[in-house]
Amino acid sequence: MDIKINEISLSEKEVEVTASYDEIKKGIDTEVQKQTKKIQIRGFRKGKVPLQIIKRMYGDALEYEASEKVANDQFWEIAKEKHLHPIGQPQLVDIKFNPGENLSFKVRYEVMPELDVKDYTGLNIEVPNFEVKDEEIQAEINHILNSNRALEEVESVGDDRNYLLDVEVNRVDENGEPYAGSKSEPLQIDLTNQGVLQEIVENSKGKKIGETFSFSFVDEHTHKNEKGEEIPLKETFTYNAKISKIQKITIPELNEELIKKVTKDKVSTETELKEEIRKDIQNYYDQRVNDLTKDRLLSEIVKNNDFTPPQTLVNNILEDLVKREEEEAKKHKVKNFNRNETANRLKKSAELQVKWYLIKNAIQKKENISISDEELNELAAKDAEKTGISVEKLVNYYKSSNYAERFIDQKLFDFLIDKNNITKVDPEKFNPVEAEKEEENTNE
Repeated sequence: MDIKINEISLSEKEVEVTASYDEIKKGIDTEVQKQTKKIQIRGFRKGKVPLQIIKRMYGDALEYEASEKVANDQFWEIAKEKHLHPIGQPQLVDIKFNPGENLSFKVRYEVMPELDVKDYTGLNIEVPNFEVKDEEIQAEINHILNSNRALEEVESVGDDRNYLLDVEVNRVDENGEPYAGSKSEPLQIDLTNQGVLQEIVENSKGKKIGETFSFSFVDEHTHKNEKGEEIPLKETFTYNAKISKIQKITIPELNEELIKKVTKDKVSTETELKEEIRKDIQNYYDQRVNDLTKDRLLSEIVKNNDFTPPQTLVNNILEDLVKREEEEAKKHKVKNFNRNETANRLKKSAELQVKWYLIKNAIQKKENISISDEELNELAAKDAEKTGISVEKLVNYYKSSNYAERFIDQKLFDFLIDKNNITKVDPEKFNPVEAEKEEENTNE
C-alpha cells in the first residue's frame, strides 16, 4: 500500500492512498456480502439470492459502492497508525476503482495546527491614558442630587429651569395649523436637562396648565441625488406643546444625611464622596484600558502569525455565537431573526477567536506558561479563608472547571504586558477609529 500525506495548509492535510486489489479484496468481499443480505428478489428469500443472479442484475455496482466503505475504513486505520489526529469529519475528495484492480483515493482532513509563533514581543502598542476629571465627578454628584430630587405640582412655570413638564405635542405648519396627518403625542420635558432646546426653556416660562407654547427643530443632513452626489439639506419642523402638568423640582442639599443614604453609610462627607466617585470612575477607565490593551495585543499578534484556522472549530464557535444572539432575540421578542445574516456577520469574530485560542496555546507552550499544583494550593488557601470551603475542595473545583485556564490566560497577559512596549497617550491624541480599523484589517 502506497501512502502519501500532503499538506494543504497548517490546518488541512490530504492523505493519498493506492492499495492493490489483493490488499482490499477481503474488505470488498465483506462489504458486498453485507449488501447481498439486504437484497430481496421475487422467488428468493431475503439474503438468499445466488451471487451469480445478483451479479447479472447489479453488475459491478455493489463493488463500486463497497470501495467507498473500504476507502473510509482504510483511512481510519492509516490515521491510527500514522497518528494523524483528524478533527471534524474527513472528506473523501477522490476515488478511483475498477473491480479486480487497484483502489486509489484521497481524503482531506483537518488537524490542530502546530504553530511556530513569532513576533509576539517587542511590539509598540498605544492606549489612552484616561484620568478622572473634576467635571466628571461633579456630573456624578449632580446625577445623585437629581435622582433624589423632590417634585411638587404647581400651576405655572417660573423663571428658572427647575421644572418638569407633561405636554401634548403637535407638529404644525407655517400658519400654526396642525400638520396634515400628524397626531398629538405625549411628552415629558425636564427643563433641568441641558440638552433641552433653549427655545423650549424660554417659550415655556410663565405658561400655565392648559396653555400652549411653540418651538422649532432644525434638521440638517445630507441626501444623495441621482448622480450619487451628497446634497446638504436643511429642514425646519415646528411644534405646539400644550401643557397638561407642571411639577416644580427641588434639588436636595448635599449633606451628611444624603451622602450616608446614597453610599449606605460607607462615607459621610462631601470630600469622601468625591474620592469614592473618583475611585469608581478610575476603576472603570482602568478596566477599559486593560481590555483595550488585550484587544490590541491580540490583534497585532494574530496579524503577525496569521493562518487559516480549522473550519471545524470555526463552525463550532460560530454556531455558539449565533445561538446566543438567537436566544437574545427571543428574549427581546425580536421577529424575523435571520440566522444566515447573523452567521455572515459573526464569521470573522469566530475565526479570530479560534486563531487566538491556538496562538495563545502555542505561546504558553513555548514560554512554559502554566499553573503548578503549588500555585493552585496557594490560591485555594487564600480563597478558603474568604469562603470557608476547604482547600482540597477548591483545588478540585479549579481543576475540573476552566478556572485554571483563566488563571493561565492572566499569566500570559501579564507576560505580554511585560514583554511589549505599552505606551499610554493623551486620550485626545488616541484615535479609536484607527485602532478599530487596524483590528478590522486583522480580522479580514
